[in-house]
Amino acid sequence: MLQAVKNGIEKIKKQRFLFEELVKRDFKKKYKRTVLGMLWSLISPLMQLLVMSVVFKSFFGAGQPHYTIYLFAGNLTYSFFKDSTYGGMNALMQNAGIITKINLPKYMFLLSKNVASLINFGLTLIVFFAFVAVDGVPFHVRFLMLLYPIICLIVFNIGCGFILSALFVIFKDVQYLYDIFTLMLMYLSAIFYTTDNYSENVQKLFYANPIYVYITYIRHIVLDGYIPGLATHGLCLLYAVLALGIGALIYKKYNYKFMYYM
Repeated sequence: MLQAVKNGIEKIKKQRFLFEELVKRDFKKKYKRTVLGMLWSLISPLMQLLVMSVVFKSFFGAGQPHYTIYLFAGNLTYSFFKDSTYGGMNALMQNAGIITKINLPKYMFLLSKNVASLINFGLTLIVFFAFVAVDGVPFHVRFLMLLYPIICLIVFNIGCGFILSALFVIFKDVQYLYDIFTLMLMYLSAIFYTTDNYSENVQKLFYANPIYVYITYIRHIVLDGYIPGLATHGLCLLYAVLALGIGALIYKKYNYKFMYYM
């Protein structure tokens, strides 16, 4: 698997100019013909945060200190996952005209979507830190450990994108099924509520959800001021490696079939 990753990086380096152009195109395309342009990458999550904060604060946030930050951390992580995987799912079909005419590594189109989503995430992350400062949450050196769940989430998103894009080429129903899945995932990721009122066994079940694990790690660092234990680190890495490994295997096995369905 490591060798496959190295080979993939080498191919991207050879096609660096094309990859950079794909990233620019994917990022600009999202805000094409909009008045505010890139500002939507900041306005959209803020509007979602405002609505969710107004709706849920009186129900779930009454006893939760820094509830806005708690909510923002969950929504930020989930939105990054959703944006990356939706883009990854459509990466091959949206570029079918290029793929069927030019012999290029197909994963380049998926990775360009993920980089574009990562740029959006980075911009929103700056706003998140601004909210953290305004809300009086102290900054400390442990914030550097936020890189760990973010890197794991990036790898996890890429792996899920591999799986979804491959399935979507062959089964168009995947798009509608994924809409239902992401809606369920949002409610199962404890974005706007806490899991404290559940039994210990039920709380453990939440860790079967990778997005909940990444959200929880970020919340522990920012709100609780401590670095999670080895078990949480292991889960973050396990989910990322599993998703990437399964996605890479699917691409390797069905890569030659994609052309027949485009």
